[in-house]
Amino acid sequence: MIFNDPQNITIEELMQLAEEAGFTASAPLNMDALIFRQEVRDMCSADQCRSYGRSWSCPPAVGSLEHSAERAGRYHRGIIVQTTGQMRREIDYHSIFKYNDQHVRNFASYARQVRTLFPGCLPMGAGACRICRKCTYPDRPCRHPDKLIISMEAYGLVVNDVCKASGLEYNYGDRTMTFTSCILLD
Repeated sequence: MIFNDPQNITIEELMQLAEEAGFTASAPLNMDALIFRQEVRDMCSADQCRSYGRSWSCPPAVGSLEHSAERAGRYHRGIIVQTTGQMRREIDYHSIFKYNDQHVRNFASYARQVRTLFPGCLPMGAGACRICRKCTYPDRPCRHPDKLIISMEAYGLVVNDVCKASGLEYNYGDRTMTFTSCILLD
């Protein structure tokens, strides 16, 4: 997509770019839905995804909940994007990993494009950063701080609530899996 006036890019144009990037849904982000919750951070500390304390994109490396709210509070608009796929059966790990990988790749590419247009934007992804095979946390600085994408959950957001408040479903029915990310813009 070529923008006639990169200084005045609309959310609708970013949604079109999201569609071209391969996302199944996008919407303007309802900024009032960005409520930073301790209970989400507490779920992170339970370490079910095995990334807590092992990644620059996850707690505790991302800073306090107050820091997350302060950082996100600098932005006034945003876009939310999703990848939804059909699974062959109710629990289908092959499909879950496939759609997760697709979403992560598409979002990394999309975030790179949006960062070109809005250098100060704040991408929030789905799950821990996977740029490097093994993260340098906590021994050395992040190898790619300009590409690092912190997850919505690491910021303390309830993704389901953010989706619904932004006019998107979170669950699209039986045998579906949806991954969600967003980008905040000033």
